[in-house]
Order: sequence, then C-alpha cells, then structure tokens
Amino acid sequence: MIVGVTGCGGKLGRATVERLRADGHRVVGFDLVGAVGPDVTRVDLTDFGQTLDALMSVTARHDGLDALVHLAAIPVNGIVPDAATFDNNLTATFHVLFAAHRSGIRTIVMASSITAMGFPFDQPPPALPIEETYTCARNTYGLGKVAEEAIAAQLAGWDDQTSITALRFTNVVGADEYDTFDRAAEPDYRRDLVGSWVDARDGAAAVSLALAGARPGYEVYNVAAARSGSAIPSRQLAARWFPGVPVADDLGEFESLMSTRKIRERLGFRAQHDWRP
Repeated sequence: MIVGVTGCGGKLGRATVERLRADGHRVVGFDLVGAVGPDVTRVDLTDFGQTLDALMSVTARHDGLDALVHLAAIPVNGIVPDAATFDNNLTATFHVLFAAHRSGIRTIVMASSITAMGFPFDQPPPALPIEETYTCARNTYGLGKVAEEAIAAQLAGWDDQTSITALRFTNVVGADEYDTFDRAAEPDYRRDLVGSWVDARDGAAAVSLALAGARPGYEVYNVAAARSGSAIPSRQLAARWFPGVPVADDLGEFESLMSTRKIRERLGFRAQHDWRP
C-alpha cells in the first residue's frame, strides 16, 4: 500500500516508517518540523486546507493514499500552555480524520494514549489490569485524546467501508533509552504509568498489525509491553498503588497493569523487546 504517516519525524513515527517499509509498503511522511526529504512533506495539520491538499495528492510525493497512520501531536502537557495543547491536538486530529474521509482514505490507524484512561492515576482505576473499556481524562492532553477517540468512533460510521483503529500507547521508549530502567527496583518507579512502557519498535509493530487487521468500524486497543517496567511483582505494585482495587485472578507475576490482552488476542501483538537482560 501507499501509506501516509503524520508525525513521521517523532520517536514512534520514525520506528513506524521503518517498520512499514520493511513490510513492503511505500511510505509518505507528513510533519511540521524536521528535515524534508523525497518522501516527506511539511504540513501544518491545524490548517484544514493544507491537510486536505496533502492527503489528496502532493506533486512528486504521491497521487493518493491507500491508508493513513496519524501520529502527529504535541506529545505531552507542558510544551505549550494547557489549552493550546488541547486546541492544537484536537484540531489536527479532526482535520486529519475529516480530510481522510473527504479524500476517500478508508483505512486509518491513529495514536491515542494512556492519558485517555486515567494517567497520572491520582484516582484509582475500577480494576486491574486496566482495560480499554475505562476512559478517563485528568489533563488537557488526555481530554483531547478522549475527544479524538469520540470523533473517530463517529466518523467511522459515516461510510460502511471505513476502518479507524485507535491505539492507546503508553510511554514509548527508544532503543537507546533503556538506561531509565536502572530505577526499576524503586517502588514508585513509573507509578503514573501504572508501571507500563513499550519499545518504539514494538509500538511500530502494533501499527503494522492494526493496518493488516483493519476491519470496517471503530476499535481501540491498549499498546504496552506485556511485562511491566518494574522489577517488583505486579500484585505488590497494585496493593501499594491502588489498595482495595480488584485485581484479576490470573494476573501474571510481572504482567503489565495496563492490559494488553485485547490486542494480543485480536491482533496477535507480542512485544519482542524487554528491558530485562
């Protein structure tokens, strides 16, 4: 396929481009910053005219896309003021999804986030591990993701051939960032992420599987490593962080408290990288 990737210059974006090319797809990148090359076009996604134009065709880049992966966003709160984070990300995502609809692109995979399910978890979740059925925003970045998911779910119903998959990524770790796990034995390490993490290469694999497994309609999946980023057993972490919250009887010793059961069962996702030696 010819696949467009927004946010192609980011950590997950770069890994996704590499993975999709390895899968045999032709990739066209879209980003606002970074170098412009033979397969990358600079686009301001908060401008609908630019977004629609870019997805329909770009001279010397493409004459139409078969699928779209939307990863572009201001990645966290704090880079710009809180309201600006919400405004930018929600506007960009609406423009991308609506422009895809207008352009006839019917297969879309988009990045959502653990922030759509309670991050930083100052309030306890209803049960552990946390499943996709739980939606809760605690900051403007997460509020934007909740709104983006709602928009995607509605737009997927506007055409019976449209497939939109939202992937709720946890913290994405690059291959050169494993030194952060030196703190894995600390009891509150990654507390705000319920101990979860995912290697960028595995995140890209989840995108690949979502494209391959696309079906008409809307679906949401958590994306995390199956094993937590903590050296402390998961039941101990659950008892420390969320006393009284029900824990699944079959929770594995170091299983992620951000559930990956759905994406493993439905898409066959298996993280291949672990911080443990």
